[in-house]
Amino acid sequence: MIQARLNTSNTPGNKKEATPHQDGPSLIDQRLQKLSQMEIPEKAYFTRYIRWKRRMNHKPLSILGSFKSVELFLTFFAGLGKSCLKEILKEDLEGFVEYVQDRGTKITSARTRLGHVFGFLRFLVEEDCLFERILIWKIKLRLPDFLPRAINPDDVRQLLSIIQKPRDRALILVLLRTGMRIGELLNTKVSDLDLRDKKIHIYEGKKNSLGRVVYLSDDALFAVRLWLSKRKRRDPFLFYGWKEKPLGYSASRFIFVQYLKKAGLTNKGYTLHCLRHTCATELLNAGMRLECLQQLLGHHNIEMTRRYARLADKTRESEYFRAMARIEQGGIDAKH
Repeated sequence: MIQARLNTSNTPGNKKEATPHQDGPSLIDQRLQKLSQMEIPEKAYFTRYIRWKRRMNHKPLSILGSFKSVELFLTFFAGLGKSCLKEILKEDLEGFVEYVQDRGTKITSARTRLGHVFGFLRFLVEEDCLFERILIWKIKLRLPDFLPRAINPDDVRQLLSIIQKPRDRALILVLLRTGMRIGELLNTKVSDLDLRDKKIHIYEGKKNSLGRVVYLSDDALFAVRLWLSKRKRRDPFLFYGWKEKPLGYSASRFIFVQYLKKAGLTNKGYTLHCLRHTCATELLNAGMRLECLQQLLGHHNIEMTRRYARLADKTRESEYFRAMARIEQGGIDAKH
């Protein structure tokens, strides 16, 4: 693991005002115009931050990089069901890093993204908008050779055996059988379901509705149908929490951790994202082609999907023993 920690230098109070660059404002103004039309949390603070960076004479490429990173983070943050950065938790930043790396971002680029986000948060601390404790958080980044961690099949059975609440069982089973990211599932609306064809549509763009389709296994479909029959609210989102609040990442993580404790799996190091890894690994072990798995998982780069092929030991194991059985039976006529 590599740890990233905030550097408290170059804060708003430590740098003098300077004249803006003459070669970058037009492109930055375009970004600010784009920002004015976006629907993301803390848009006013985001705008102030970009304008401050320009006044401080930061390089245009640095400002544009910060814009992209903060935009990505705030969009992810909104996907957690949160609208105010005062609600931010360390787990939210860790989830963002995992999300960025799962998109195929190299660790150096992920570290840069995280640094840009921390720069924005540091600005808010200096503006007395956030507590200073954020500045000491350490966030871990996965090494590029990191292998996804799948849940042991016996542990999966143990976990499922103790989940009785319809909402929680549907939540866990959909993650386990579809390989969806938790943010994607929390953003799923009832209208995105196609129960007749056992599908969930994931819409990644509001304007063009481009995304992907994932499929429901029989047990996940049964769990979803049961949850729909028990719902007492006409909420547009498939999963919701208490007191009219949407179900967020932190609440989902809490639910999962509580079931791990109940199943006696606390010390195994499993996380919500392990359900996605488990789905991918089991599909490969069952013979699914890598290209198909890439589409199901929504990976932009097949190299991200290829990590699971390295993890799918049972596939290699079965291939080895099938080939060796043929060799032992004299099925190979080769001269040495």
